Amino acid sequence: MTEITLGKALNAGLRKAMSDDEKVVLMGEDIGKLGGVFRITDGLLDEFGAARVIDTPLAESGIVGTAVGLAYRGYRPVVEIQFDGFVYPAFDQIVSQVAKLHYRTQGRVKMPITIRIPWAGGIGAAEHHSESPEAYFVHTAGLRVITVSNPQDAYRCLQQAIASDDPVIFFEPKRLYHHKGDVDLDASLADAPPMGVARVMREGSDATIITYGAMLATALDAASAAEDDGVSLEVIDLRSISPVDYDTVAASVRRTGRVVVAHEASREAGVAAEVIASITERCFEYLESPPLRVTGHDIPYPPAKLEKFHLPDLDRILDAVDRVLDRPNSLTGAES
Repeated sequence: MTEITLGKALNAGLRKAMSDDEKVVLMGEDIGKLGGVFRITDGLLDEFGAARVIDTPLAESGIVGTAVGLAYRGYRPVVEIQFDGFVYPAFDQIVSQVAKLHYRTQGRVKMPITIRIPWAGGIGAAEHHSESPEAYFVHTAGLRVITVSNPQDAYRCLQQAIASDDPVIFFEPKRLYHHKGDVDLDASLADAPPMGVARVMREGSDATIITYGAMLATALDAASAAEDDGVSLEVIDLRSISPVDYDTVAASVRRTGRVVVAHEASREAGVAAEVIASITERCFEYLESPPLRVTGHDIPYPPAKLEKFHLPDLDRILDAVDRVLDRPNSLTGAES
């Protein structure tokens, strides 16, 4: 095991994928000489050359469109969108071409494209640099949507995404880029759990917290705080938010009977709403109380000085836990 940051784990995952398959090429703004804004591609230009680490113009639609052409010709392009809010100019290419070409050609054409997106808030960035657009892509049939919350998953899941014949939207929580953890750089992908499988990060018996990305750390902190108050919380990291591993989720809900789903994105038509609807369909007779959401607010992403009021925190999660447990000290009113 080697202790490295999530950012370094992504770099190592890209290096390994490029070493294993010469058809893997990287494309994006400033990813070559600069090594990317967050230095995720640092050193890869020198190692693999400008034909495989391509500095592109500032044109997201053109970048993804070029990746479509490369995929047609048997390559496995890995596209970096510099910031989450910059993905919208490429939205037409992603939903109209990347997501549909395999279906449109009756399986004759594969789209093994990985689109890496530094994602969500917590770094005090400017407008368009901190957004949570995952629901758009979850709603788009034909895409896999993956999130990571720790360096081991960053290293492993990125390689799995690149090796997949399906197009993958790969969300990287930018506030965790410098978070350190143990990574087994020598482990075989054949022995790794599939990227679509959710993971129980902490076992508990009183309620289940379901989350993904950087919110996992907040959920685990909430579970530790609740334990001091005699409450046992199970915490699930979804990892894949399209498709969702409902087998793991349902097994937990049937044990605990109570559910809180947390994410940074806005509440309206968000991932939490779909997860709760699906839980209700599968586990209605096991539920002891209505599932609750703890999310960002239904507003444009706020200025940096206000984002701490937008991002779900430990107190908001614990309040939702109190309400699903019907504890007397819980607050009343709308969902968090």
